[in-house]
Amino acid sequence: MTDFSRTPAAGLDVLDRWLEAVVATPGLTALRDPADARRVLLEDALRAVPLVAAESGPVLDVGSGGGTPGIPLAAALPDRGVTLLEAERRKCDFLETWTDELPNLRVVWGRAEEQSVEQFGVAVAKALAPPPTAAEWCLPLVREGGAAILWVGPSAELARIDAAAERLAARVESAESGLVVVRKLGPTPPGFPRRPGVARKRPLG
Repeated sequence: MTDFSRTPAAGLDVLDRWLEAVVATPGLTALRDPADARRVLLEDALRAVPLVAAESGPVLDVGSGGGTPGIPLAAALPDRGVTLLEAERRKCDFLETWTDELPNLRVVWGRAEEQSVEQFGVAVAKALAPPPTAAEWCLPLVREGGAAILWVGPSAELARIDAAAERLAARVESAESGLVVVRKLGPTPPGFPRRPGVARKRPLG
Protein backbone atom coordinates (compact mmCIF):
# COMPACT_ATOMS: atom_id res chain seq x y z
CA MET A 1 0.00 0.00 0.00
CA THR A 2 1.26 3.49 -0.87
CA ASP A 3 2.39 5.65 2.05
CA PHE A 4 0.72 9.06 1.75
CA SER A 5 2.27 10.40 4.97
CA ARG A 6 4.80 12.50 3.04
CA THR A 7 2.09 14.34 1.11
CA PRO A 8 0.63 17.46 2.80
CA ALA A 9 -3.13 17.46 3.38
CA ALA A 10 -3.65 20.28 0.89
CA GLY A 11 -1.73 18.27 -1.69
CA LEU A 12 -3.94 15.23 -1.13
CA ASP A 13 -7.04 17.33 -1.84
CA VAL A 14 -5.50 18.59 -5.08
CA LEU A 15 -4.58 15.05 -6.11
CA ASP A 16 -8.11 13.77 -5.55
CA ARG A 17 -9.53 16.51 -7.77
CA TRP A 18 -6.78 16.09 -10.38
CA LEU A 19 -7.45 12.35 -10.59
CA GLU A 20 -11.17 12.93 -11.13
CA ALA A 21 -10.39 15.46 -13.85
CA VAL A 22 -7.96 13.15 -15.66
CA VAL A 23 -10.54 10.37 -15.81
CA ALA A 24 -13.29 12.77 -16.91
CA THR A 25 -11.27 14.51 -19.66
CA PRO A 26 -11.24 12.69 -23.03
CA GLY A 27 -7.86 11.78 -24.43
CA LEU A 28 -5.85 11.75 -21.21
CA THR A 29 -6.28 8.14 -20.07
CA ALA A 30 -8.08 4.99 -21.17
CA LEU A 31 -8.82 4.19 -17.51
CA ARG A 32 -12.41 4.75 -16.50
CA ASP A 33 -12.66 2.87 -13.21
CA PRO A 34 -11.72 5.29 -10.40
CA ALA A 35 -9.97 2.58 -8.38
CA ASP A 36 -7.84 1.51 -11.34
CA ALA A 37 -7.01 5.13 -12.15
CA ARG A 38 -5.98 5.80 -8.56
CA ARG A 39 -3.71 2.75 -8.49
CA VAL A 40 -2.06 3.35 -11.89
CA LEU A 41 -1.90 7.14 -12.12
CA LEU A 42 -1.52 8.19 -8.49
CA GLU A 43 -0.32 5.44 -6.20
CA ASP A 44 2.19 4.08 -8.72
CA ALA A 45 3.58 7.60 -9.23
CA LEU A 46 3.98 8.21 -5.50
CA ARG A 47 6.13 5.07 -5.13
CA ALA A 48 8.99 7.16 -6.52
CA VAL A 49 8.77 9.90 -3.88
CA PRO A 50 11.65 8.52 -1.74
CA LEU A 51 13.88 8.16 -4.81
CA VAL A 52 13.13 11.67 -6.06
CA ALA A 53 13.48 13.14 -2.56
CA ALA A 54 16.96 11.60 -2.31
CA GLU A 55 18.10 13.61 -5.36
CA SER A 56 18.80 17.34 -5.39
CA GLY A 57 17.72 19.99 -7.85
CA PRO A 58 14.60 20.59 -9.92
CA VAL A 59 12.49 17.71 -11.22
CA LEU A 60 11.40 17.16 -14.83
CA ASP A 61 8.53 14.89 -15.90
CA VAL A 62 9.24 14.00 -19.54
CA GLY A 63 6.11 13.35 -21.61
CA SER A 64 3.76 14.18 -18.75
CA GLY A 65 0.50 13.47 -20.60
CA GLY A 66 -2.27 13.96 -18.07
CA GLY A 67 0.24 14.80 -15.35
CA THR A 68 1.56 11.53 -13.98
CA PRO A 69 4.00 11.17 -12.31
CA GLY A 70 4.78 14.91 -12.18
CA ILE A 71 1.65 16.24 -10.47
CA PRO A 72 1.67 13.59 -7.69
CA LEU A 73 5.38 14.29 -7.13
CA ALA A 74 4.79 18.06 -7.01
CA ALA A 75 2.05 17.58 -4.42
CA ALA A 76 4.19 15.24 -2.32
CA LEU A 77 7.33 17.42 -2.53
CA PRO A 78 6.10 21.04 -2.32
CA ASP A 79 9.62 22.37 -1.73
CA ARG A 80 10.87 21.03 -5.08
CA GLY A 81 10.30 22.66 -8.43
CA VAL A 82 8.60 20.25 -10.85
CA THR A 83 8.40 20.89 -14.60
CA LEU A 84 5.93 19.00 -16.79
CA LEU A 85 7.23 18.63 -20.35
CA GLU A 86 4.56 17.68 -22.87
CA ALA A 87 4.55 17.83 -26.68
CA GLU A 88 0.76 18.02 -27.17
CA ARG A 89 -0.69 21.50 -26.79
CA ARG A 90 -4.11 20.24 -25.67
CA LYS A 91 -2.58 18.23 -22.85
CA CYS A 92 -0.48 21.24 -21.83
CA ASP A 93 -3.68 23.29 -21.55
CA PHE A 94 -5.03 20.72 -19.09
CA LEU A 95 -1.77 20.63 -17.12
CA GLU A 96 -1.67 24.42 -16.88
CA THR A 97 -4.94 24.40 -14.94
CA TRP A 98 -3.09 22.86 -11.96
CA THR A 99 -0.27 25.38 -11.68
CA ASP A 100 -2.34 27.71 -9.49
CA GLU A 101 -3.05 24.84 -7.12
CA LEU A 102 0.58 23.71 -6.94
CA PRO A 103 2.91 26.77 -6.88
CA ASN A 104 6.00 24.59 -7.42
CA LEU A 105 4.61 23.31 -10.74
CA ARG A 106 5.29 24.66 -14.23
CA VAL A 107 4.41 23.39 -17.71
CA VAL A 108 6.56 23.46 -20.85
CA TRP A 109 5.13 22.72 -24.30
CA GLY A 110 7.75 20.94 -26.40
CA ARG A 111 9.76 17.83 -27.15
CA ALA A 112 12.60 16.50 -25.04
CA GLU A 113 15.08 16.71 -27.92
CA GLU A 114 14.42 20.46 -28.28
CA GLN A 115 15.12 21.48 -24.68
CA SER A 116 18.30 22.98 -23.26
CA VAL A 117 20.48 20.24 -21.82
CA GLU A 118 21.57 19.66 -18.21
CA GLN A 119 18.95 21.85 -16.53
CA PHE A 120 17.52 19.38 -14.01
CA GLY A 121 18.62 17.35 -11.03
CA VAL A 122 16.31 14.45 -11.83
CA ALA A 123 14.10 13.49 -14.78
CA VAL A 124 11.24 11.00 -14.49
CA ALA A 125 9.37 9.09 -17.19
CA LYS A 126 6.34 6.80 -16.81
CA ALA A 127 4.66 4.99 -19.72
CA LEU A 128 6.59 7.22 -22.12
CA ALA A 129 8.46 4.84 -24.45
CA PRO A 130 10.58 1.66 -24.31
CA PRO A 131 13.12 2.20 -21.51
CA PRO A 132 16.22 2.75 -23.72
CA THR A 133 14.34 5.46 -25.62
CA ALA A 134 12.98 7.02 -22.42
CA ALA A 135 16.52 7.08 -21.02
CA GLU A 136 17.80 8.86 -24.13
CA TRP A 137 15.10 11.51 -23.86
CA CYS A 138 15.70 12.06 -20.13
CA LEU A 139 19.46 11.89 -19.59
CA PRO A 140 20.61 14.86 -21.73
CA LEU A 141 18.32 17.08 -19.67
CA VAL A 142 19.87 15.97 -16.35
CA ARG A 143 22.94 17.57 -14.80
CA GLU A 144 26.10 15.58 -14.19
CA GLY A 145 25.60 13.68 -10.95
CA GLY A 146 21.83 13.69 -11.32
CA ALA A 147 19.57 10.82 -12.31
CA ALA A 148 16.78 9.64 -14.55
CA ILE A 149 14.09 7.53 -12.86
CA LEU A 150 12.15 5.25 -15.19
CA TRP A 151 9.02 3.18 -14.52
CA VAL A 152 9.52 -0.15 -16.29
CA GLY A 153 7.53 -3.33 -16.76
CA PRO A 154 8.56 -6.85 -15.76
CA SER A 155 9.89 -7.58 -19.26
CA ALA A 156 12.32 -4.66 -19.26
CA GLU A 157 15.87 -5.69 -20.11
CA LEU A 158 18.30 -3.90 -17.81
CA ALA A 159 21.23 -4.70 -20.11
CA ARG A 160 19.57 -2.74 -22.91
CA ILE A 161 18.86 0.21 -20.62
CA ASP A 162 22.47 0.13 -19.41
CA ALA A 163 23.78 -0.01 -22.99
CA ALA A 164 21.79 3.10 -23.85
CA ALA A 165 22.88 4.81 -20.63
CA GLU A 166 26.54 4.15 -21.35
CA ARG A 167 26.25 6.03 -24.65
CA LEU A 168 24.88 8.98 -22.64
CA ALA A 169 27.60 9.11 -19.93
CA ALA A 170 25.39 7.26 -17.45
CA ARG A 171 24.81 3.84 -15.90
CA VAL A 172 22.00 1.91 -14.26
CA GLU A 173 22.48 2.40 -10.54
CA SER A 174 19.53 0.47 -9.13
CA ALA A 175 16.44 -1.38 -10.27
CA GLU A 176 13.78 -2.38 -7.79
CA SER A 177 9.99 -2.84 -7.91
CA GLY A 178 9.69 -1.54 -11.44
CA LEU A 179 11.69 1.66 -10.85
CA VAL A 180 15.10 2.01 -12.51
CA VAL A 181 17.53 4.74 -11.41
CA VAL A 182 20.04 5.74 -14.10
CA ARG A 183 22.91 7.90 -12.80
CA LYS A 184 24.44 10.63 -15.00
CA LEU A 185 28.21 10.30 -14.57
CA GLY A 186 29.50 12.95 -16.95
CA PRO A 187 28.47 15.72 -19.33
CA THR A 188 26.14 14.94 -22.21
CA PRO A 189 28.29 13.49 -25.03
CA PRO A 190 28.55 15.29 -28.39
CA GLY A 191 25.75 14.38 -30.77
CA PHE A 192 23.04 14.22 -28.11
CA PRO A 193 20.21 14.82 -27.98
CA ARG A 194 19.62 13.39 -31.44
CA ARG A 195 17.07 14.98 -33.75
CA PRO A 196 13.36 14.58 -32.87
CA GLY A 197 12.10 11.11 -33.74
CA VAL A 198 15.52 9.44 -34.09
CA ALA A 199 15.59 7.90 -30.59
CA ARG A 200 12.34 6.04 -31.26
CA LYS A 201 13.35 4.89 -34.74
CA ARG A 202 16.92 3.91 -33.86
CA PRO A 203 17.12 3.18 -30.12
CA LEU A 204 20.55 3.02 -28.51
CA GLY A 205 19.95 -0.12 -26.48
